[in-house]
Amino acid sequence: MTQFSTFEVIPAVDMQDGEVVQLVQGERGTEKRYGDPVEAAERWVDAGARTLHLVDLDGAFEGERANAAAVEAIVDAVDVPIQLGGGIRTVDDAASLLDRGVDRVILGTAAVEDPDIVAEISEQYPESVMVSLDAKGGEVVVSGWTEGTGLDPIDAAERYADLGAGAILFTDVDVEGRLEGVRTDRIERLAGAVDIPVVASGGVASLDDVRACREAGAAAVVVGTALYEGAFTLEDALDA
Repeated sequence: MTQFSTFEVIPAVDMQDGEVVQLVQGERGTEKRYGDPVEAAERWVDAGARTLHLVDLDGAFEGERANAAAVEAIVDAVDVPIQLGGGIRTVDDAASLLDRGVDRVILGTAAVEDPDIVAEISEQYPESVMVSLDAKGGEVVVSGWTEGTGLDPIDAAERYADLGAGAILFTDVDVEGRLEGVRTDRIERLAGAVDIPVVASGGVASLDDVRACREAGAAAVVVGTALYEGAFTLEDALDA
């Protein structure tokens, strides 16, 4: 699988209770709802998205995927690569999703608890594992951003790259969903530490933030709240 041959702007379709939502700093109770996931996915593809970023938030918090029906409907409805995270805890979970048509599985909690899962999946499905390193207060957090691990994001990224990860998803939780801008120094350090693509997420509020992520060395940027709230259009972001 060829990944991110050019810089991409990837719309997020975060799902909770069967609806698209956006959370502030990943906290339950802060969600704003944006309707049907399939309609959102189709809208972003029609606007030019080359990849979609799906997250089963119920799965991330509870450890079991709760929006599987919506995910399958999106896989059937669109014809662009899909990366999916949230509640993927085992090799079998990942394999079933990849066989079903998901292009990349995003592992966060599972990768921290059992790093070898990255190597096991990557051996069967090369370049299909994106490891999610969600940083809050300078450390990697898991379980829907609720538990600290003590892991340094750069050390973790280097380890997962060695284990065969195809990409790193770096989310700056401290600015996630706040529409206050990105912190490019963190992206730049991480992108400079590994030879695999780093996808940035968190804090994007303007087209300048999109450009800043690219200039910091990210291969792509995931955008959620800014697109749903109309801070800019996906077409403008792709042009930027």
